[in-house]
Order: sequence, then C-alpha cells, then structure tokens
Amino acid sequence: MAKCFFCSQIIKPGRGKIYVAADGRAMPFCSSKCEKNSKLGRNPKKVNWIRKSKKGKKSKE
Repeated sequence: MAKCFFCSQIIKPGRGKIYVAADGRAMPFCSSKCEKNSKLGRNPKKVNWIRKSKKGKKSKE
C-alpha cells in the first residue's frame, strides 16, 4: 500500500494518482487536493486540514 506524498494517508489499490517527475521520482497522491497543494509548494505541517486529520489518527493508534 502506498502513502500519499503530501498528507501521508494510505492509498487503497486502484485509487489516487501517481505523478512522475522529470528526474524519475514517483510521487503518489490520494486526491487532486493533495496534488495541487504539493505543486503550489505548501508545507504539509502548516496546512490546517492535515493537522486536524492527523490529531484524530493519533488517538486511534
């Protein structure tokens, strides 16, 4: 199972999108929202919707 390059969410098989950079790096994304934020150069640690979702996951683990 791959993890999203931007938000580190697990991507189910057959879902998401893989962006291959010119240097050969493969970056899997779970949604177009993550892909667009990554291309804009945003830092995942500073994006509110990622921090909120990760806080909920910490309590379950």
